[in-house]
Amino acid sequence: MTTKIAMIGTGVVGERIINQALANENYKIVAVYDENNIRLQEVADQYQLPAMSSVDELLKTKPDWVYIGTPPASHASLTEKIASKGFHVLSEKPLAHDMTEGRKMVEAVHEAGVKSAMHFPMMYSKEVRTLKQALANGELGEVLRIELHVQFPHWPRPWQQNPWIATREQGGFIREIFPHYLQLTNHLFGGIDIVSHETIHPNDVKVSETSVIGLAKTIDDIPMLISGMAGIAQQELIEYKVYGTKKTMTIRNWSELWESTVDMEEQRVAIHMETENLLQACHQLVQGEPALVIPFEEGLKVQYWIDELLS
Repeated sequence: MTTKIAMIGTGVVGERIINQALANENYKIVAVYDENNIRLQEVADQYQLPAMSSVDELLKTKPDWVYIGTPPASHASLTEKIASKGFHVLSEKPLAHDMTEGRKMVEAVHEAGVKSAMHFPMMYSKEVRTLKQALANGELGEVLRIELHVQFPHWPRPWQQNPWIATREQGGFIREIFPHYLQLTNHLFGGIDIVSHETIHPNDVKVSETSVIGLAKTIDDIPMLISGMAGIAQQELIEYKVYGTKKTMTIRNWSELWESTVDMEEQRVAIHMETENLLQACHQLVQGEPALVIPFEEGLKVQYWIDELLS
C-alpha cells in the first residue's frame, strides 16, 4: 500500500525528506507548502510536486503523514491542526519551542488517536546500529564515561542560513544539534539527569548561545560531559564518545565510527550493513508492522533537557 505524505517546510532538511520519499516506492508526496513562496516554487518545480497556497489546502489532500519542517515555535499549533484532521504527524527536532508547547503536541496526538514520529535520522544510521550492538555484546566492557563535544567556527553553519537559526528565541546549537545526541543517549543508556551546567550568551539578547558546558549522569550513574562552543578558531567538530574499559567508540561528524582498545591507536570502523530510514519505519508503522519510530513522548524528554541547558 502507498503511504501519502505532505510536506510543510521545504528547507535543506525538508528537501532531504522529499528525496527519501521520492526514492521509496511505497511513498507518494501529495502536497508541499512553505511560507517562502519563492523557495516553495523552486522545490515544487525541481521535483515536480503539487505546491499548496496554505496549510489548510495541504490538509485537504488527505495525507497519511504530514511532515513539519518549520521553526520550533510553530510545531505545536501545526500539530494540533494536523492531528485534529486525523493525520499522523512527523516533526523535526526539537519537538517544540519549550516543554509547555511540547506537552500540547503530545496531548494533541493522544486525543486524536494518531501516530507521531520525530526526525532523528541517527537512529537509522549504521554507525549507531554498530555502537548499539557493541554495547549489547559487552565489547566495550564497563562503560566509564560518555562525552559530547560540538565545536563550530561559524553559527549558523554556512549552508544553514535562515532568519531564525541564530536567534536566541528559536535557534542555536543546543536546539539544533544537541537533540540528536541527547536522544541517542536516552536510546542507549535510558536517559540522563543534568547535575550542573553553565550556558553563555552574547550581550545581544537576540543572538543564540556561544558556549555551554554541563555534567550529567545516566540512570545507571554513568557520568556524561556535555560541551559546546561556537565562534571558535578551529575546524567544525561533532563527537559523541563512549569510554569503556575494553574499548572506546566515537561517532565523529555524524557518519564516522572510530574505536580504540588499550594502548592501540584509534582506527576508523568499516561498516557493511543495510539499514532502513525514517520514512521506511513510518510506512511500516501505519501498516501495523514493527518499526523503530521515536514518538513525541520521547521527544518531550529531550525537550526537557534542552530547556534545562538553555536556562
